[in-house]
Amino acid sequence: MPNRLLLLICFLVTSFAAQGHTGSITGTVKEASTGEPLIGSTVQYSKLGSDHIEGVVVDVFGKFRINQLDIGTYTLVISFIGYDRQSITTRVEPDKNSVINISMVPGLMQLADVTVLASSAENNLSTISDVDIKLRPINNSQDILRLIPGLFIAQHAGGGKAEQIFLRGFDIDHGTDINLTVDGMPVNMVSHAHGQGYSDLHFLIPETVDNVDFNKGPYNIRKGDFTTAGYAGFETKKSLDKNLVKIEGGQFNTIRTLAMIKLLDKRVNDNSNQLYVASEYFLSQGYFELPQNFNRFNVMAKYNMRVADQSAFTATVSTFSSHWNGSGQIPQRAVDSGLITRFGAISEEGGETSRTNLNVEFQQVLANNGITKHQFYTSLYDFRLASNFTFYLEDPVNGDQITQQESRKIYGYTGEYLHDVSLGRLPFLIEAGGGFRYDDINDISLSHTINQRTVLGYNANGNIDQTNLNLFANGTLTFTPKFSMSAGVRIDQFHFVYENLLDTAYSRKSVSKGVVSPKVSFNYMATPNTTFYLKGGYGFHSNDARVVTVQNGYDILPKALGADLGTIWKPDANIILQAAVWVLDLDQEFVYVGDAGIVEPSGETLRTGLDLSARGQLFKRVYADFDFNITKPRAKGEPEDSNYIPLAPTITSIGGITVNSSFGLSGSLRYRYMGDRAANETNTVIAKGYTVMDMVLNYTIANFTVNLSCQNLLDTKWNEAQFDTESRLKDEPVPVSEIHFTPGTPRFIKVGVSLSF
Repeated sequence: MPNRLLLLICFLVTSFAAQGHTGSITGTVKEASTGEPLIGSTVQYSKLGSDHIEGVVVDVFGKFRINQLDIGTYTLVISFIGYDRQSITTRVEPDKNSVINISMVPGLMQLADVTVLASSAENNLSTISDVDIKLRPINNSQDILRLIPGLFIAQHAGGGKAEQIFLRGFDIDHGTDINLTVDGMPVNMVSHAHGQGYSDLHFLIPETVDNVDFNKGPYNIRKGDFTTAGYAGFETKKSLDKNLVKIEGGQFNTIRTLAMIKLLDKRVNDNSNQLYVASEYFLSQGYFELPQNFNRFNVMAKYNMRVADQSAFTATVSTFSSHWNGSGQIPQRAVDSGLITRFGAISEEGGETSRTNLNVEFQQVLANNGITKHQFYTSLYDFRLASNFTFYLEDPVNGDQITQQESRKIYGYTGEYLHDVSLGRLPFLIEAGGGFRYDDINDISLSHTINQRTVLGYNANGNIDQTNLNLFANGTLTFTPKFSMSAGVRIDQFHFVYENLLDTAYSRKSVSKGVVSPKVSFNYMATPNTTFYLKGGYGFHSNDARVVTVQNGYDILPKALGADLGTIWKPDANIILQAAVWVLDLDQEFVYVGDAGIVEPSGETLRTGLDLSARGQLFKRVYADFDFNITKPRAKGEPEDSNYIPLAPTITSIGGITVNSSFGLSGSLRYRYMGDRAANETNTVIAKGYTVMDMVLNYTIANFTVNLSCQNLLDTKWNEAQFDTESRLKDEPVPVSEIHFTPGTPRFIKVGVSLSF
């Protein structure tokens, strides 16, 4: 026994001694001309003479750290999409740190530079987001959402209303089941006048978008409310390489102007101070017979300060306002009878909205190499929307026009701590944080109106105070270079207060409740070109405060339990393939109620699906992408002949070819396909599918770029939004339930010219 104890002590001493005789490599990866950190760059490393490859990702300061390296010579390969790959050799000495600083030069975009690491807890299609942004020209705010594989949108209220969203077998309406942020600031509006989760991205100028972080399912520990089908986080540029002025014009009296100007660009050693302003103006009469008069104006200013790669401060101010008229959804029978054309209107609709934001972020590297992030944001928001979904069903004399409106202030804070440590010799990433969001909503109302302004009566009117406090913690442990595990938990606490201004006896009611959301994921790199992942966890979406207080807290925070099993495979350096099977069990579905123009909670649902994706560099300057999604969405506990989820997509596909020539000409040809889907619970009414193709051409010479875009290239007759609604026209004796639709754009050609300097 003493001998065994002695042997054990000798083994432990030897092990710790071996760990002591290791070294490390640290460094930075920056853009050569600007000195800005290339966040998300990949540093792969291998010991000389070994085929064993590992990798790390550069942090928000452009830094990387590789600890616990055995003594020897190592080769580092640094890559970032759109930059020339670099290879560096360095020597690791015992108890010493080798410092390497890399400057990357822009080059031809190569899919070979996209790397997949087993240590990444986000090994999924979000790896490809940078590729898609660079390959797909962004023409308008709607195209920003279309960057997300499998996501479809529909506009059905004059251009100014937030888009209807479809993803993973969900009709998300305007944001009930997808979490959207811009620079970490929430876009979703809780307890909104038009519907829970309402998300209007029109305050975001497309050309300012730098990257999009997205994921499907409820697995991201940082994402709380509305993260069931997935999330998308849009990040705007921290600085400008060049000034940009653009003007575009097209059919239907459409004009758009843009200016992005650097006001400050000072760099001294590793310190920088940068400020730019961007402004956009958009005007269009639209392709409807009733002029839309869609008018939108955006302004944004962003200041970024970085100090010696140790701290960074960013402040963003933005404001936008828009107003419009709309034709709404029209009944199929009115078109079939010749009462109106496909582009006609039964009732005039319209609205106006504005949002002003202040967003401040501060990040700092601590003495222990941990990173802290702090963010404060506030928004002022106004909204008014007049709609008529049922025409003369309820009021045969004045019509059924409703107006939804509100004013709100949003205040929020998010804090986060990240630290790469070691458990023995195993890399371990710690992520922890929390925050709050407070919505002060005033005069939120639903009224019966005529001429969009004259109020005949109120159906609802009140004030809402809603608060969300949250905490989260997550750990990612890399057991081997081929296998890692991530596990964490998120806690959200909500407090709802509603004051009913129409019922003095009702006065104020308040309800509080919390929800715990555990999440876990596994990543396994079977070969250097093949990675498998398994994810599971809970997400949730909150209910409207008015629903919560009326039901005395019942179904406040219905959960969603999901799981994804997928693989990423690179059969060739220039081909990336992705496949995933998934399931999502939702405690409560949101469904659209046509006669009220709102979304209301329904029963439990179950969705299963398959996502397929491919990215390829066919030739040196020719790229292709393809996404195919199939989903089976069903209501639980209902008979098989009546368990369909209205408007939930079942088959969708998007894809295209992009060419980027060496003589300044570039372009893309893209399609999007949505299959037929049930418009009601019994599948007896069908929302027809469509296939639409778009084309973009750009020619750049010196600092000038001329662009030509064509939406719906083949002039397909298609319906952008469709609902099964009961309505009555003015002279009809009885109501009729059938498809009501908004026609999709006919062929729409737009040209533009831009100058960079």
